[in-house]
Amino acid sequence: MNIERRNNVKVTGNPLGRTVVLAHGFGCDQNMWRLTVPALEEDYRVVLFDYVGSGRSDLSAFSADRYASLEGYARDVVEVCEALDLRDAVFVGHSVSAMIGVVAAGLAPSRIGALIMVAPSPRYIDDEGYRGGFSAEDIEELLASLESNYLGWSATMAPVIMGNADRPELGEELKNSFCATDPDMARVFARTTFMSDSRDDLKGVSVPTLVLECTQDVIAPREVGAFVHGAVRDSTLVTLDATGHCPQLSAPEATNAAIVDFLARAK
Repeated sequence: MNIERRNNVKVTGNPLGRTVVLAHGFGCDQNMWRLTVPALEEDYRVVLFDYVGSGRSDLSAFSADRYASLEGYARDVVEVCEALDLRDAVFVGHSVSAMIGVVAAGLAPSRIGALIMVAPSPRYIDDEGYRGGFSAEDIEELLASLESNYLGWSATMAPVIMGNADRPELGEELKNSFCATDPDMARVFARTTFMSDSRDDLKGVSVPTLVLECTQDVIAPREVGAFVHGAVRDSTLVTLDATGHCPQLSAPEATNAAIVDFLARAK
């Protein structure tokens, strides 16, 4: 199988620079990084891709069994890294991709040498001594709504997830991204995302790590950012002057500045 075709891999930027892999979250594709790429490509080699089932990936490669766990998506990451023979790459993961990156780094430690987590959450459901932002009933209701009427769910939830009600075009873009995703494949990715629990995986992270959180985020509240920072030894936590769950679109200048600053120090 041609992995680069399967995952719609695109490579741009400085071929002599350190490689930065940009990974999108649920219901999105690599286009979510279009405002970040220009800030990186002069100094870094930039790799973009779509998970199988998202964007312009090869949908025929989708397997509900494989993608019923974050490891299935992490294997996409590892196989992309292997296909490009990446070494010591910086993996930038948005939302659930932050935890996918943690799993991928554990599977192929020589391939990933640093992590940048943008609005991460290791567990979305509240637990004893842990606030993920949702009750178990909340998540089951969310998934039931998504599974019964994906397009309706997308139209309702995209503006909530994006935040920034004063900029409705951002919510509209996220809605369009959701709606462009195959509903059956989106249902699998959604259940995998919102039922995941990667808290124990964080303890095994040993590479330089940047955690980026927003001041207000309904999907990953600030308690989650603090938890991730506390669980990953020697990590750096930056609170962006941004609201919503997609700061690379709503506050690209602040997001890019934090990423570039970390990259400069993580050499």
